[in-house]
Amino acid sequence: MTTKWTITIDCADPALVARFWCTALGYTESDPPEGWDTWGDWLTALNVPEAEWNDGASISDPNGVLPSISFLKVPEPRTSKNRLHLDLQVAGGRAEPQHLREQRIRTFAQTLTEAGATVVREVPMDNTTTLDHLWLKDPEGNDFCVV
Repeated sequence: MTTKWTITIDCADPALVARFWCTALGYTESDPPEGWDTWGDWLTALNVPEAEWNDGASISDPNGVLPSISFLKVPEPRTSKNRLHLDLQVAGGRAEPQHLREQRIRTFAQTLTEAGATVVREVPMDNTTTLDHLWLKDPEGNDFCVV
């Protein structure tokens, strides 16, 4: 039997980080619970103070296939490199011509830097100067790669 799961990203500003990942993944803000028109309506009904409405966020695959991602406000800052990260696979794989792979990686990374990401490093294929992937950080410093 499998276990249902999601990924949760700890952050200081869940709404900000959720918007970035919507851009990166093509996701959308998750719908409010069944029976509610908006998240605000749901939170109000639960008597959650408005000051706490950005304590969490959730985004979903608009096709309903891939797992949702949650964002949780935490008080402590990120202190070290992530041990788990996402690889955004945009290049088409190693069977594609290298110039196309590199163009796809760089074009997508440009979109993400415009959305708030930072490029950490270009990572070459082993023992070459040929680009394999880019290591980036989201607006709050969470690591991910564009491959």
